[in-house]
Amino acid sequence: MRRPLGADKANNSKFRIRVLVAGLFVMICFSIIVARLWVLQVDRHDGLVQRADSNRTAFVPIPPRRGDIVDRHGEVLARNQLNYTLEIMPAQVKSIDQMLTDLSEVVNLSEYELRRFKRKLQESSRYAHVVLRNNLNDIEAAWFASQAFRFPGVNLRGRWVRDYPQGQSAAHIVGYIGRISENDLVKLESMGQTGNYRGTDVLGKKGVEKTYEQTLHGLTGSESIEVTAKGRVVRTLERDDPSAGKDLVLTIDMRLQRIAEEAFEGQRGALVAIDPSNGEILASVSRPAFDPNLFVDGIDVESWRELNESKDFPLINRPLYGTYPIGSTYKPFVALAALELKKRGAKEIVYDPGYFELGPQRYRNSGSTAYGAVNMHRALVVSSDTYFYSLAPLIPIDTLHDFMAQFGFGQLTDIDLDGEKSGVLPSTEWKRKSFRKREDQSWYQGETVSTLVGQGYNSFTLLQLAQATSVLANLGVLRQPHIVRAIKNTRTGEAIPVNVKPPNMLPLKPENIKVVRDAMIDVTKIGTARRAFEGVTYDVAGKTGTAQLFSLKGSKYNADQVDERLRDHSLFMGYAPAQTPKIALAVLVENAGWGGAVAAPIARKVFDAWLLPSKPTQAVEIEPVVQKKQ
Repeated sequence: MRRPLGADKANNSKFRIRVLVAGLFVMICFSIIVARLWVLQVDRHDGLVQRADSNRTAFVPIPPRRGDIVDRHGEVLARNQLNYTLEIMPAQVKSIDQMLTDLSEVVNLSEYELRRFKRKLQESSRYAHVVLRNNLNDIEAAWFASQAFRFPGVNLRGRWVRDYPQGQSAAHIVGYIGRISENDLVKLESMGQTGNYRGTDVLGKKGVEKTYEQTLHGLTGSESIEVTAKGRVVRTLERDDPSAGKDLVLTIDMRLQRIAEEAFEGQRGALVAIDPSNGEILASVSRPAFDPNLFVDGIDVESWRELNESKDFPLINRPLYGTYPIGSTYKPFVALAALELKKRGAKEIVYDPGYFELGPQRYRNSGSTAYGAVNMHRALVVSSDTYFYSLAPLIPIDTLHDFMAQFGFGQLTDIDLDGEKSGVLPSTEWKRKSFRKREDQSWYQGETVSTLVGQGYNSFTLLQLAQATSVLANLGVLRQPHIVRAIKNTRTGEAIPVNVKPPNMLPLKPENIKVVRDAMIDVTKIGTARRAFEGVTYDVAGKTGTAQLFSLKGSKYNADQVDERLRDHSLFMGYAPAQTPKIALAVLVENAGWGGAVAAPIARKVFDAWLLPSKPTQAVEIEPVVQKKQ
């Protein structure tokens, strides 16, 4: 049966409409594709090309070689040694956890190393080499090399590792490096140095390692590498080599340093020896000490607890951080104050019955010894406390403060080492600020009495005492102490002297200095230090001191009845040769008693080591060029 003609026309019309709609849909889709291609190929061409390049290019930082630290004769105190490490590029490893499991069958990995690696993994780029294990020995390195095909992305590399060949000797001077902490990152960012520490795990934490960090570190290089989508390195596109850090030449003489350290024979204490002609630190001892090698790759918990919780405080740099009453070693400066302020003449006689009375209080000489009629010279030679007690009504505490501040007491010396404390040089203003209760803020003349013999509120660093001693040796010239002698360019070999402050001439009369110096010479010949310097072949000017820590409240001192850590400190300060000083020093031995018996013999050993003919005199040559800022 034939379909009606009208029905065929209706179907054809619907078909044409469908074809037209389909065609329009295809055209719209094609237009969208063309428009998108236009955007990608023309409008966003440059940006997409750059992103494509970045997808196949990785920038890897190349840390610089850290500068060495040597003493004045070139003996190495800190250096870099080539060491085997296992490093991982995360982009080349499919499964980090599986890789660590398999790798532990070949190389021993401690829990600490695994934790450290995972922490660094989160902080690093996928294309950066992250250290997994340090200090592989030759056997471990060879064993891994034979199995390396099993571990794509794990590389055996040589790297520079900090080494301190002197161990504990001069440890507080050199300091140590340690891993970069969050606080370190904040400081680096504030200094604009974050970029220069990419790829570097450590920086200086103490000593000259910290003070001269920017000098020692150098400039970080970089390497641009081409990688596949899976992270495989194809080739090196560009390389900017790092610039090695500069070497430091210290003022320290390691021979003298070791002799001074050994002289303490296990006792706690400190020593600072200075060349008075230029302020160079020849030796700086802090006993006990520590081994800086423990900190290079992160100190273990047990070692840290042992150092940090020790009652002997081996981590503290005593010459800079420890503050002490300095006892009778203060008397030469008090005597000079009396002369300069015209409060007492050198020949004026004071009767010493063994004590000094101020109101109801009686202040006694050590051992209650009565010295009879004494002038300034004899008072210094025999160390008469009464003579100096009697200056209390004559010299107000603020006047004494101002005079002593000239020598650097209670002031930062600005030595080029971190951690220096200013100590306490008492005054009425200091007491007002230091005590909360109003009744405790007033200054009493009885407090001046103890201050005049180096006790009371006096609390100075040994570096300050050594610097003040060098002022006497220098006839009134104050020089800034410093520990770094020169900065040496490792590429050119040029050694540039460090900048120091110009010397300051104190307004002291030569005849007054001579009175004090002559008395100090007799201290070592016929006075309290005579036994320590018997048979010496050169003249020494010095003063012994015994600093009291424990208040006896009127009773007699007996060391055997006092806790060992509350016993008197033993001190000595002096310089030699007396007429042409080449070395000035200060020594303190904690809780060791009389200065003439303990501290003075240590000073004798140091003087002998420096002045006798067997001492080597040739130091690293420093070109006399114009000083530059570093």
